[in-house]
Amino acid sequence: MRAFVTGGTGFVGPWLVQHLRDQGDDVVVAGHDVDVTDAKALAGAVADARPDAVYHLAALANVAESWDAPARTFEVNAVGTLHLLEAARRVDPVPRVLLVGSAEVYGFVSPEQLPIDEDAPLRPVTPYAASKVAAEFLGVQAHLGHGLPVVRARAFNHVGPAQSGAFVVADLARRITEAERSGTGTLRVGNLSVRRDFTDVRDVVRAYRLLVERGEPGAAYNVCSGRDLAIDDLAHRLLQIAGVDLALERDPDLVRPVDVPVLRGDNSRIRAATGWEPRIPLDDTLRDVLAHWRTAA
Repeated sequence: MRAFVTGGTGFVGPWLVQHLRDQGDDVVVAGHDVDVTDAKALAGAVADARPDAVYHLAALANVAESWDAPARTFEVNAVGTLHLLEAARRVDPVPRVLLVGSAEVYGFVSPEQLPIDEDAPLRPVTPYAASKVAAEFLGVQAHLGHGLPVVRARAFNHVGPAQSGAFVVADLARRITEAERSGTGTLRVGNLSVRRDFTDVRDVVRAYRLLVERGEPGAAYNVCSGRDLAIDDLAHRLLQIAGVDLALERDPDLVRPVDVPVLRGDNSRIRAATGWEPRIPLDDTLRDVLAHWRTAA
């Protein structure tokens, strides 16, 4: 299979590219010179690649930063997706397209609605989430209006080595390693009460390829573990694995304007369609993340 990957130089991209190549795929990665907001450049790159499958990862993915740059977030995440879909439908034969979305599209969910399945209403509460809802529905329109085989992945929190410190697990691991070096006795944290569904990035990229192979065009699929964990518990698990005793200190600067209280997904649809399920235990992931930050400095 010949694959075209946008966002191939971000966090998930290199893991996906390596997995695709390990599976024998021929992979073309959209480089830094291909901006998804540049319709002409993107169309040229896709046409030159003539892929069987397109994995659209390129996005501004930091939820907190989307509050400060909502227009830019929408431009990259929604308009960039529109350009990608327009480029893909002009390839002959048309490729299968995987749009990588986010569980943030579900927004606030009451406890009785958990776990969240793909039929739950979309109620975005952040600029990032709104941009991903728009991107998804552009994919629906491309499928229904143009017959483009688009599959939508709604990824819950995914973590692993080399993730940016702007995300909670990586940020906590980075702060723990900095405290180890400096001898600081505290760990600054944000909102510890929120609960998230975490999956190792290496399991996530397996899901993406399986969805391209076996997912139903037009459908959406949660990519998640089916379990949620409070950030407070996550921080203490990281401290235990690191063998460090630090006092947690709430920092108002690390608290988002709006935080969805809990996200826990139902992964039964992707399991039924592809046979996928997470394989890597969370503690193994946390060990690998800590090891990365201990060697990064």
